[in-house]
Order: sequence, then structure tokens, then C-alpha cells
Amino acid sequence: MERSSDNRYIVKSIVHASQVLNAFQSKGDVLRLKDVVSRTGFNKGMCFRLLCTLRMCGFVEKISENHYRLVSNTRSGRKYRMGYAAQGQDSSFPREVASGLLWAAQEANVEMVVVDNRYDPNVALRNAGHLVREGVDLVIEFQTNEEVADAIATKFHDAGIPMIAIDIPHPGATYFGANNYEAGLLAGRYMGRWANKHWYGSVEEILLVELRRAGSVPQTRILGTLAGVSETLNPSARARIVHLDGDGQFGATLECVRKHLRTSRSKRILVGAANDSSALGALRAFQEAGRADHCAIVGQNAEPEARAELRTPSTRLIGSVAYFPEKYGTQIMRLALDMLEHQPTKPAVFTKHQLITPENVNHHYPNDGLMAIIRPPA
Repeated sequence: MERSSDNRYIVKSIVHASQVLNAFQSKGDVLRLKDVVSRTGFNKGMCFRLLCTLRMCGFVEKISENHYRLVSNTRSGRKYRMGYAAQGQDSSFPREVASGLLWAAQEANVEMVVVDNRYDPNVALRNAGHLVREGVDLVIEFQTNEEVADAIATKFHDAGIPMIAIDIPHPGATYFGANNYEAGLLAGRYMGRWANKHWYGSVEEILLVELRRAGSVPQTRILGTLAGVSETLNPSARARIVHLDGDGQFGATLECVRKHLRTSRSKRILVGAANDSSALGALRAFQEAGRADHCAIVGQNAEPEARAELRTPSTRLIGSVAYFPEKYGTQIMRLALDMLEHQPTKPAVFTKHQLITPENVNHHYPNDGLMAIIRPPA
């Protein structure tokens, strides 16, 4: 900084803020609070206040409890325009993803072009063409059909548009979403332990409700579930394994489990579902058949509807693996901006998982009582 003998017009707080910014030696430099203290020579309280102020103004972002870095797109001075192809399924999970993403875009001063894939592969393919014509800088794709993933990815690749794929891998795209096998293991291990405790390990049937249109990678969620059950269930168990396709939807699962229960006479059935819509559809089928006591069900996503069911006394939905979609938006936007600023990024970013049960649901989601919980349709 150029020095002058007349310092009357110097705003010291801005000088101090610039010294904090200069403590970051590159765009990708991640510093702890104590690192900033060391590099600036300021005291801890002053550094903390300056970092909070710079974060509020959009110059610095907090990437974990005590780690900060420069906001990349502030350096570029460019306003980005991104495309978001929403999944379109009528459930709380995609709604929370979309809500969080739009909020994060607004906070980052990013323009979003939003289209709805309507849970339809043909619509998703048309939407990809629309986003190419819009000339967006980056696309965030949330569509479930593996059959069109190659074609969609090719459209964006040929147009030179980088892509983030949520939950369903697409060729050449950066993946953001579940570690499907690990999430399945969490569910399976818990079901096995539950059966050992409540049924003395005597399980007659393991019913796996799949989402086949999503393809091979999400299918590892089901493989993990089966592996987790096999790992924890008493070795003497000789359960029949049944695979059904619930298409990830309440109604479709209700119908296929209804049909299955007309022929199955098993009385101790563990049910591992690809998502909560399938888990709740299966539960409804058992209830309608008067056989709720014959099942123990674990879902995936820990959506509000499932959390409401977990709070129901004596429910047979014994758990659901949480993915925290309400946090997707901030993480995806950070990843997108890093990609556009040519910062180092991983080819896959996995979300955090947590098993939610009737015993801990209020601990992890204490504010659910303030929400209007919508239960599955009758």
C-alpha cells in the first residue's frame, strides 16, 4: 500500500480487511481462524469480526466450522448463468433440493434457468436441448432415467457446457449425491440388528423394493442393504430374497407389494426400500392386508413424511437413512463456482448420511413440529 504523510483520509478498518484478504495466498487457499491471526498479526477477536464482515459482503466463504477461503467468482467479476433441470417427482426430496439451490444461487448472485424434467426421460432430453440453446455457463442435472443419461451428457459435452449430475451419474459429469452402497449398508445393518433383537434372527423373507430406471449405480443402494443384512443377521437365518420394482413412487410400490402379499405367506419380512416413497407405499400395503406386524421397513432419504411416520407409536417403519437435501443447494453452488473458476474439484462429491430412527428423529429434526407435515395420500 502506498504510504502518505497525511493519514487523515485512511479508513483503518478497510486497511485491516484488505490485510485479511491478502492473507489468502491463492483462490483455493483454505485458512483456519488461527492461520489468519498468524498471517496478519491481528488478535483473534479482530480477525473473527473481519472474517464475518467479509463473509457477509461476499468476499469470503465459510466452508466448514472453522475454515475460510476467498469466494472465487468475486475475483472474476462475472455474473454466471446456470441451468437447473429439476427432477420433477412430486415428493419433498426434490422440492428441498430445488429450494436450497435457488436460495444459494440468489446468495451467490447467479442467474438460474430452471426447467422441469417431470420424471420423464423424453422431457429431460428436450430440456437438455433447451438449456444448450440458452447458452448457460454450467448445468445442474437432476433426472432419474439412466436410459437417456448418455444422450443428455453428449448434448452438454458437445456444447462445451460443464455439468453436475445429482444422485444419478451421467458420463463426463461431476457427480453430487449419495454414496449409495454405504447408505444401503447403514440400512441393512440396522435391519439385521433389529431382527436379531425382536425376532431372534428368524427372518423368513427379505423384500427389496428397487428403483430400476435409475440404473446400476443407485442399484448399489439395494446391494448394500442386502450386504448389511447378511453381515449382521444371525448366521442360521435362511430368508427368501425377493426383488420388486416400485419405481421410487408411493403408488407403484403400493400396487406391487399388494400383489406380492397375495401369494407370500411369510410372517417375518424385512423390507429395504430405495427411498421413502417406496418404504411408505410398502408399509401401506402391509397395513391394508392386516399384516403390519409381519414387517420391519427401512427407507432412504428421511423425508418429512417418513419422519412423521417414525414418530407414530408402534410404527413398522423402523428407520430411514438421511441425506439432508436441504443442504444440497449450498454445497452444489460452491462446487459449480469452483468448476467455473477452474479450481481443483473431485469427480464425485458424496453427501453425509445418518440413520434416523424413532429414537433419534427428534434429536436430528427438532423443528419438524413447526412444519406442516404432509402424509402419503390415502
